[in-house]
Amino acid sequence: MPHIHLRQSDILDNGATFHVSRAVLNRARPKALHTQDYHELFWLVNGKARLHLEDHKHTLIEGDLVFVPCDTPHGLQGVGEACHIVNVIVLSNEVTALLNRYPRAADFFAPSGHAPVLLHRGIRALSRLSSAAVTLESAPRTTLSLEAFLLPLISELVGDTRKMPDGVPAWLKTALIAADDPDTFQDGAAGLVAATGKSHAHVSRSMQKYFAMTPSDYINARRMDHAARLLAGTPDSLAEIAESLGISNMSHFHRLFRAQFNMTPRRYREKNQKGVIQPV
Repeated sequence: MPHIHLRQSDILDNGATFHVSRAVLNRARPKALHTQDYHELFWLVNGKARLHLEDHKHTLIEGDLVFVPCDTPHGLQGVGEACHIVNVIVLSNEVTALLNRYPRAADFFAPSGHAPVLLHRGIRALSRLSSAAVTLESAPRTTLSLEAFLLPLISELVGDTRKMPDGVPAWLKTALIAADDPDTFQDGAAGLVAATGKSHAHVSRSMQKYFAMTPSDYINARRMDHAARLLAGTPDSLAEIAESLGISNMSHFHRLFRAQFNMTPRRYREKNQKGVIQPV
């Protein structure tokens, strides 16, 4: 497939550090891939899309966030009903300066020619991202405005990443990060499997290979971690907490929690809320 090269000088106004746009993707397959001398990030607000690269393609869904480095051939194609994306173009010099101060940002802003970084944001994180983009759209095209948008996003993404065994495929890493979101773990193991886009059997084999646990074991651990935070930091009843986890059987909730924390939910709350003054 032929390549087209795009230049930031043709897109960014003189002195601007970024550009924000919204688009509905064409469903036709791109006739050419394009490279660019700037960084960009985009995310799907709704619908599905196909990210074409030189040697393969990725299917993207609502909530997928993609960081595309300079000089990486790629193209986008809408799939099915109207696919809406938000795109932020960032001046390459701004990214270089950012990486000099915050090296962890290199986890997302890859070197020129490298593969795009694909992540997924749950519904709450996606809502925060979209709200931040609305603010960015109306802000002056300055470094200050750009970093007011990028730094909270990078901080949130860094907080989402965790140490994983070597060799874990990118699709599984993305799904495991998504599994921290209630919108995923409320559906149990099925939520984790859906986030991968793979078959349940394939996900189960991969989870056993890299983590020696089943998808259900992993999801239930995330559920109990979330329950512990709610028990320590909110006045919500045990029934309300269990419901927020997607667990309707209170006996099952108690068994899972005791297995992970070696105490009942009520005892955990008493121990961790001791001395905390609840608002009235």
